[in-house]
Amino acid sequence: MNNLIDLSRTIPVPEPRLTVAYTPITLPLAGRTPLQLRLTAPAEDEALPIVLLSHGAGPSNYIPSKDGYASIAQFWAERGFAVIQPTHGNSPVAGLPRDAPGAPFFWRERVSEMTTILDRLDEVEQQAPAVTGRLDHRRIAAAGHSFGGFTVGLLLGAQLQGESFADPRISAGVLLATPGRGGRDLTPESAARLPFFDVDFSHMATRSLVVCGADDNPHFTRRGPEWHADAFHDSTGAEALITLHGVGHGLGGIAGLDAKETEVEAPDSLEATKRLSLAWLHTALGTDADAWASAVESLDGPAGKLASVMLANVTGS
Repeated sequence: MNNLIDLSRTIPVPEPRLTVAYTPITLPLAGRTPLQLRLTAPAEDEALPIVLLSHGAGPSNYIPSKDGYASIAQFWAERGFAVIQPTHGNSPVAGLPRDAPGAPFFWRERVSEMTTILDRLDEVEQQAPAVTGRLDHRRIAAAGHSFGGFTVGLLLGAQLQGESFADPRISAGVLLATPGRGGRDLTPESAARLPFFDVDFSHMATRSLVVCGADDNPHFTRRGPEWHADAFHDSTGAEALITLHGVGHGLGGIAGLDAKETEVEAPDSLEATKRLSLAWLHTALGTDADAWASAVESLDGPAGKLASVMLANVTGS
């Protein structure tokens, strides 16, 4: 039960199931501090699809880590997915030293941390006894918010100065409030500080879902909220664009409802984000072929006040 949601209740989702969580799962790495993870998964069922969830780089100390984004991670896990959350190298609480090469953004390390998890899934499972042998290594999605969306976009095929970071083991991606085009689209100050934002989404061929807040204020560019939809318009793999009405970069509280990252607490909009992304993941990873179509259809009703969906080459409700 959630007394704070209303319109989003009409977006259909499965009933929640009991979950188990393991933290910290630790992967030792040569020449640096260990990589720490959180794994949340259904307590029962086999062949669980995997979602790697990449956190953003917000102003809080703990939210940008394996301990953030609890609401959406738990929501997905309660409804059938094994969600793995790394603490990336740029995390204030448990990331790499501020004087290490690549600081302060550690954008390459973030990508390599995600691929390391995939390389060492067996080790991850060994540290989570109730989950061991129950993960489906053939059905893997990656999702990321803000800087996490940038990280995931590279894994889905976006290129930086002709360099590819695509990982074919990832068959679906969810980009939440992801940075748009860099270079000339950035302010001069941002272009100098964030040269790695100059990505080419045209090579991003992995099927993906892009989610934006209609009131997002992208401080890195003089463009408006539509900047965060560039991955949808420029890529060949993006299947749909969800626009959440009345919320900004925090999508109503995706990193944490009462966190600094949240401009406005909007539980109904956050619930719509969780439900729509869940439905897309179920269809994209082959666990429910009809989930996404049913979710989109529900926006013809009261939930349409919360969000709209644009399908690739087709405009939907």
